[in-house]
Amino acid sequence: MFTRELTKSPPKLDIGQMSRILVVEDEDLIREMLVLALEAEGYAIATAADGRAALGLLQSGESTLSLRELASGANSGTLNEFPFELVILDLMLPQINGLDICRLLRHQGNPVPILILSAKGSETDRVLGLEVGADDYLTKPFSMRELVARCRALLRRQRFGGLPQLPVLRFKDVTLYPQECRVLVRDQEVNLSPKEFRLLELFMSYTRRVWSREQLLDQVWGADFVGDSKTVDVHIRWLREKLEKDPSHPEYIVTVRGFGYRFG
Repeated sequence: MFTRELTKSPPKLDIGQMSRILVVEDEDLIREMLVLALEAEGYAIATAADGRAALGLLQSGESTLSLRELASGANSGTLNEFPFELVILDLMLPQINGLDICRLLRHQGNPVPILILSAKGSETDRVLGLEVGADDYLTKPFSMRELVARCRALLRRQRFGGLPQLPVLRFKDVTLYPQECRVLVRDQEVNLSPKEFRLLELFMSYTRRVWSREQLLDQVWGADFVGDSKTVDVHIRWLREKLEKDPSHPEYIVTVRGFGYRFG
């Protein structure tokens, strides 16, 4: 289901730099290979073989950590209030499928980056995965090198937004607090995914500017993003549903036909 490639020697990481990743995959061979590849990069890995077990780990915050993490003593404290910084999630899982897990996490307002793995590679399947809240989508068979690169990119974008931290951004009825990762719309707080938040932060930092899909991908998803530009359209639709009084006639995120999008 995937291609195996040798990776470079694992980087030397301090314990404070070690990211915790949850791998949810029901196929034993793929799960074991994912663990080996990610541990070789210095990540601490917890695993689940079915949807119910994964949901238990995600909701309880308790996990069986990898031997690498236990040996290092990294479990002596929490890196974040939420126990994982990234979830790698297979779609076709026993008991509870990956789409339902992803949908539930986003409904609860959990912003953890999610990388979906799936044998379903059609455009409809990819768009559906993004619509329920995934940050990235990788089709089987896949290269381990590409998977590791995507994990690095998701973790890097989670930690470093790349935009200057302004005290408050306001435009009409929308207020964004960059340092608190909070957004108020007509005085009501709305839950945004990390990508939605960064997209809105970019728009509000440069109101009236027109952005092409490619520019938005580069600024929000990063130059190393591998995927479809329709990802931008999906996230724009989500933002409109949360910001606009009438998403079909937007007043904030406006389509500039033939060019892209602008805010305001």
